[in-house]
Formats: sequence, structure tokens, C-alpha cells
Amino acid sequence: MASSGYTEDSATEKDRLLSAEQSYGSGDVLANPRPTVLVSSDPYHKQETEEMEEEELRRKLKYFFMSPCDKYHAKGRKPFKLGLQLLKIIIVTVQLVLFGLTNQMVWTFKQENTAAFKHLFLKGFQDNLPQAVHTQQSIYSHIHFAIEQYLALPQISLGRYAYVLGLGANDSALSLCQRYYKKGTIDPVNDTFDIDPHVMNECCGINPLNYSADAAICDYKNFTLKFYKLINVTIDFQLKAINIQTIINNEIPDCYTFAITILMDNRAHSGKVKISLKNQATIKECRDPNVKGHAENYAREFFDVLVAIVCLLSLLLCGRSIVRGVLLQNEYVQFFKHRLDRGVSWGDRMEFINGWYILLIISDMFTIIGSFIKIGIESKNISSYDICGILLGTSTLMVWVGVIRYLSFFQKYNILIVTLRAAFPNVIRFSLCAAAIYLGYCFCGWIVLGPYHTKFRSLSMVSECLFSLINGDDMFVTFAEMEHSGTMVWIFSQVYLYSFISLFIYMVLSLFIALITGAYDTIMAHSQEQVCVSDLHTFIAECKDTPSSGKFRRPEGSPCSFLCCCEW
Repeated sequence: MASSGYTEDSATEKDRLLSAEQSYGSGDVLANPRPTVLVSSDPYHKQETEEMEEEELRRKLKYFFMSPCDKYHAKGRKPFKLGLQLLKIIIVTVQLVLFGLTNQMVWTFKQENTAAFKHLFLKGFQDNLPQAVHTQQSIYSHIHFAIEQYLALPQISLGRYAYVLGLGANDSALSLCQRYYKKGTIDPVNDTFDIDPHVMNECCGINPLNYSADAAICDYKNFTLKFYKLINVTIDFQLKAINIQTIINNEIPDCYTFAITILMDNRAHSGKVKISLKNQATIKECRDPNVKGHAENYAREFFDVLVAIVCLLSLLLCGRSIVRGVLLQNEYVQFFKHRLDRGVSWGDRMEFINGWYILLIISDMFTIIGSFIKIGIESKNISSYDICGILLGTSTLMVWVGVIRYLSFFQKYNILIVTLRAAFPNVIRFSLCAAAIYLGYCFCGWIVLGPYHTKFRSLSMVSECLFSLINGDDMFVTFAEMEHSGTMVWIFSQVYLYSFISLFIYMVLSLFIALITGAYDTIMAHSQEQVCVSDLHTFIAECKDTPSSGKFRRPEGSPCSFLCCCEW
């Protein structure tokens, strides 16, 4: 009887093991511990369980590397992230265009006012020509001209400008200053000099005629310059203006304050004083703006907030996808380590870290920061147009580059990404070697040809000139502008230019193209042979389940959050 009872219990337990019922758990084990020994000692069941786990891992991996369309067929979930990225491309581009139109008007207003100031305050100014004087009388003439033009600005200027008072020397509107050495005695006859390098500053304040009873706090015409120890002369003042052309874009006009500095530079004491004008503009909200028929419009601020929200949601979804990839990578590594007693190469590990997600996260961060800066600009609280332009421009570039991700799911369009990925390591190594030669030519050209050629006056100019020569630009002009200062330098310049052009165009550039061409040929050969490129893809290829087979769908009724439903 006992034997038959044990046989009956074993049969019941075996039916439970082979059944798909999920209620089998720890409660049954505690109620009847004896069948547990039979289960753990059943090699057939253990092998079957391992095979099921292995097949389930293959399905996870295959689903992870599917395209959004295949994932939709596999689980039936709508590709919300794909739609979100497409929406983001549209709204980010629209945001950039709107900001670009405003930024273009701001930049144009600044540039045109700077050009007007140069013609108003610099005597004999001509566009695109450097200005300098060589006599003492010429310096005084330019100083008097600038100050007289400033005092008569309301009568002579075509633009509507207002003076800013109380910011100059002695609470004046305009400051005329000279900086000079505390002591400076130079005697070329005896080849002697005596200089105290401490710098002294002497200023003279001037007010417009209509704004002060004391029109001139000091007499600028009797302002004496100490030429023998003079470093520079500066004329500083500020003007206000309003940019009303923003009404075209249905925006409230901006109020500008221009900080203008006229500099006469005599640091070199070479007999030539360079004259320049610098204009620094600041933007702020006008006090009582009144445009007839125009009401407060917050549509742009609302649109910027919408863009920031969409990018924040995209950032969260892409971050979640990266976390899922890392978790799946750990599961895959542990499986190979414990089941197959093998390690996983770093190439296979990096397959789980999707670089496109990282690109999108960086783009989203730039867009969010740029959107809030843009809101600050539109509310006239800040005027960081350059920073906002860099952030929004870079983020839009990354967003459009991210479009290639979706094209890469099609084999015919994927050739660009695959070729760049294959050629990248060799291109980097080759570029490092070429950069060493390039830098050598830069330093050599700067130190030898700098005094005799305008394109070699600084390291940045040398680099720009040599890069243009590599691309076949400005070759004849570069040769023709070489000044004949001496036979030795001229011969060196010819050897320098001919050797650089021959080396980089006929050898370096050709080898660079050959590296990319070789990678392309290799990729095309592999695509025709259908070669598995890694152990990871070989492991996944053993899963024969198609996306529409239904084996990728989870059991119904499991709870799922909004973020879980947003699959690629």
C-alpha cells in the first residue's frame, strides 16, 4: 500500500512539473519535500529548462536588436519613441528657424550700427582698410574729430541715438584717456633708455552741450599726450538705440546700449599708431513698449516649453533604453560565463551600448538648455544669442544626423554607417601620423615665413592656409604674395610650399581616400558572402522565430507603465 501510494504521489508530482500552470511554487515544496529531490535529480528536466532559458535569451537579444517595425510586429506595441523622434525633428527645426530669423536681425542691427559708428567717429575711414596715423598732429586731429562728431551726433546722424550720462570719468558721458609708462626716457643717439614699466592712467571727462551746464568738464583741445612714453589713447562712451525692425516678426522691439571704444594703439612705439573702433552691444527690455494693434503674445514661449518637454521625454526614453541594454548585456555575459565557460569580447559588449541613444541624449540636453536660454532672450532678461545659437545649432545637427539610424535598418542605406565604422580605427591612426607632419609644417612656416607673408603671421593663419592648399585652394595667390626679402628665404619658401603640396595632395590625401575605399570594398565582400561578424550575432542567428510568430509577446494582464509601452 505504501509503495502504491508513493507511486501515485510521484505521478501527480510529475504531472505538475510537465504542466504549464504557474501556481507551482514554494508552498508545494514545503508541503511535500520528497518530490523536490526527484525534480532536482532529473537530468532531462534540467536540460530542458536550460534550453528554454537559452532560447528565451536569444529571443530577448533578437528583439533588442530589431528595427521599430519588426518590434511592432513582434509585440504589437506602437513605436511611440519613433514617432516622438520624428516629432522632435520637426519642432526642433522649426524652433531653430524662428531663432535664426531673430538672430539674423539682431546681428544685422549690430553690424550696421558698428559700421555707422566707424564712419561717424573715425576720420577718413574706409571699409575693409586698416586705419593708422604716423604724425603727432594726425593723432590730435583724429581725437578732436571723434569728440566733435560725438557732440554733434543728434544733428548729423541718420540713426536715432541717445547719450548715456554719468558713466565716464568724473561722472561724464565721454572719457578721453591716455595710458603711459610712469617714467620713460629713450635716447637713440646714445643707445640708452630708462623706463619704469608701471602704467599710469590720465583721463578727461566730457559732456554733451545740451545735457550739462558745464559742457566740458575738461578742455579736450588742450589735452596733451606724452608721446615719448605713450602706450595708447582711448575714447569711451555709450549710446542707446531701439531696433524696431523686430516688429516684422511680430516681436516687441529691443532696446540696445552700445559701449563704444576708440583705441589708438602705440604699444610698439614703431612710429605707426593703429586706430580701431570696438562696439559691445547689450540688449534689454524697453520700459514702456507700445505698438499699435499689438497685444502680448506668448506663443513662442509656449512653443519653446513644448520643445523642452518633448526633448525631456525623449531623454528619459533613450536613457531607459541604455539602461535596458546594460542589463541585457550583463545577462548575456553571465550566460556565456556560467553556461558556456567563455568570455565575451569588448566588441560584443559595446553592441549593447547604442551610440545613437547617447547622441540623442546629448542633443536633448543641448535643446533643453538652449530652449530656456531662448525663453530668457525673448523675455529680454538675457542676451546670450551666441550661446543659444551654438546649443540649438549643435542639437539640430545631432538630431538630423540621428535620422541615419532609421535608414541603417535598410541594408542598401546602411552602407555609409558600416563603412565609416569599419574605416574609423585606421583613419584615426593615419590621421595622428599625418597630424604630426602637418604640425611640423605649421611651426616651420610660422617661424620662417611669418615676417614675409601675410598668411603665415600666426599659427591659426598658417593652419588655415595649409589646409586650403591641401584642398587646392589659393595656390597661385600663396606663391605670388611671398615677399622677396632675400634669396635664401625665397628659395626656402619654394621648397617648403612645393614639398608640402606634393606630400599631402599626392600621398597623404590619396592614402586617406584609399583607407575608406578599402573599408568599403571589405564591407561589400562580406555582404555578398553573408559572413557573421561576431559571436553575438551568431548566437542570435540561431533563433528562427520571426517577429510575427507571436513568441515575443508577453502574457496578457501584466502591469505596464507608460515608459514601458514606448518601444523602438
